[in-house]
Amino acid sequence: MKYEDLVKMSVKELKDRLKDLNTQAQAAAGKDLDALLEEATTITGILDDVKNRERLAGIAKDAEGGAEPTGGEKGEEVKDKAREERGQNIKDGKAVKFSAKKTFGVKNALSVSQTVTPTHSAADIKETFNDVSSLVDRVTSIPLNGGETYQRGYVKSYGDGAGGTAEGGDYNATEPVFGYVTIEKQKITAYTEEPEEMIKLPNADYDGVVEGSVTKAIRRYMSRQILIGDGTSGKFKGIFHNPTETKDQVIDPATDLSMTAVDDGTLDEVIYSFGGDEDVEDAAVLVLNKKDLKAFAKLRDKQGRKVYTIVNHGNTGTIDGVPYVINSACGAVTDAQTKAIVYCMAYGPLSNYEMAIFSDIDARKSLDYKFKQGQIAYRADIFAGGAVAAHNGFIRVKRPASA
Repeated sequence: MKYEDLVKMSVKELKDRLKDLNTQAQAAAGKDLDALLEEATTITGILDDVKNRERLAGIAKDAEGGAEPTGGEKGEEVKDKAREERGQNIKDGKAVKFSAKKTFGVKNALSVSQTVTPTHSAADIKETFNDVSSLVDRVTSIPLNGGETYQRGYVKSYGDGAGGTAEGGDYNATEPVFGYVTIEKQKITAYTEEPEEMIKLPNADYDGVVEGSVTKAIRRYMSRQILIGDGTSGKFKGIFHNPTETKDQVIDPATDLSMTAVDDGTLDEVIYSFGGDEDVEDAAVLVLNKKDLKAFAKLRDKQGRKVYTIVNHGNTGTIDGVPYVINSACGAVTDAQTKAIVYCMAYGPLSNYEMAIFSDIDARKSLDYKFKQGQIAYRADIFAGGAVAAHNGFIRVKRPASA
């Protein structure tokens, strides 16, 4: 068939003609087969032209913003009902979505050069270094929901008055001496804000990281207060805290060790200085700064061998089999001396420190505060307190003041 006859045919007729040509080609050869192939090529070109015209018409339609929905009164009724529902949702404070394509006249992309190629985002968020010492999880926690204070009694001495008595004489008095420490509740809070755009970021849970940061901040604060809490009204009484009144001193400052360097005898000095005269205590933990742990690791003997065998497990580990916990609230013996005394290490059973938990961590998220600015607020709080609960429950290492 000639080209003039083919262009007058419908798409369906052209496809049927191709099928017919294929059937004829099975028995054709030479010039007859060439003619059939030429006609089939012409039909294929006509079909391609039809597709391209349809595609171009669609692009032109989109470029004009698209046609409004038709349907007469029924179509208008549907649009009015949708507008009414959106208006009611806004009044009720609910989220309302509008088609970005219709609202802003978004055009279909015509080529890669006219649009932005997609940017791929990771599905998770890379965490930074750990900033919460595991010390907060290893001391003794006492759940006391709803309480105000917690008083702990402890033995200071069992008395040392036993001895021989003459017949008919009075028995020797040996009275134990008790001490008491009061743990008061402290309100610990954390607060942060983020723009609402954060929750709309693709893939990774940025919002979850922000929300979790408030509870991490509370745990970090508590882990530091276990050591450096100043013991003022309603505050933690830290291991390094020294009350001005002797009767309130759970740890006798006279037992403190003074050091200006870490050497091959440091660990033995700490271990054998802790506890009573009759025992060498076991199950004790050394709390120290990472700088001093580094000093332990760098020590070498005359043959260049390491003095201490250190096994690291992140925030914890062992030095010659003695457990340690890193806490940045500790000063460092290896730092330069200052005009004030600085506490650097504590050694003892972590069960000797009691942390009273007067409430759960209450974490909340608010979409209402700063609604106008599109800010999302997170807050968390807990009521807790802590103190050393055993007489001389830890031995402390301090860096003396400079002369």
